[in-house]
Amino acid sequence: MVFGFGETPAHIVNHLERLRALQDQTSGFTAFICWPFQAEGTRLKLRDDTTAMRYLRLFALSRLYLDNFPSLQVSWPTMGPEVGQVALRFGGNDFGSAMIEENVVSQAGAVFKLGAEDIERYVRGAGFVPRRRNMRYELLPTAPVA
Repeated sequence: MVFGFGETPAHIVNHLERLRALQDQTSGFTAFICWPFQAEGTRLKLRDDTTAMRYLRLFALSRLYLDNFPSLQVSWPTMGPEVGQVALRFGGNDFGSAMIEENVVSQAGAVFKLGAEDIERYVRGAGFVPRRRNMRYELLPTAPVA
């Protein structure tokens, strides 16, 4: 769910309500991700209210409201890995995937890229044990510790 392009709190709640209802009906979503609109590099001139604090508040609200979603993925590609770490404490349970090449948010000015080892370091730094998963959100076997 993109935010930061002029929506009201009522728009956000309406969007979350629709997602929650659809998930109740279908169980079709594996994850929810919210991220701020990246206005840089676009012709849109909007009020910039996509701060880290707003992101974290919206993220926490989403975790509470969307308790029927198994995963909430943090948006480190748009917010940065440090905010991603904090978002894990605001209800996130997925740091996302390694970024080799990304062409959407990078066109709008976000330039964060992380490999798997970097992601694991950030997850540990937030106080959690990193686990790898596949695209179906199934946990992969952990490698034996030497």
